[in-house]
Amino acid sequence: MQNETIKDAFDELFQYQAERPAIRKAGVEALVRLLPVAQRDTGQSGVVGRFLLGLYNGPAHPFDLTELRSLDAGLFDDCIAVLRLDNSPEQEVHTYFPDGDAIWQDLRRAWA
Repeated sequence: MQNETIKDAFDELFQYQAERPAIRKAGVEALVRLLPVAQRDTGQSGVVGRFLLGLYNGPAHPFDLTELRSLDAGLFDDCIAVLRLDNSPEQEVHTYFPDGDAIWQDLRRAWA
């Protein structure tokens, strides 16, 4: 019985590792779409900006997940893709962009 549990855990890990490149690709593409939204001045921009700040530094920028309900379907899906990317982070979310530190500083001024 215990061997089955261990085998199941390894199978799940191997499956995740096999899916990781697609998760990364989708997440990075979604992040590239979300950043310009966060840099605008709309209601959805604020939600996306606060979401990105929460991923950047959750303790400093807590994010209310119920805010995601106000997003249109495409933005919601992009947020979920970025969340999946950041579930097992290879790098900090802001480092996917040149000048990411300065960009996130601007997001803090706008949405924190």
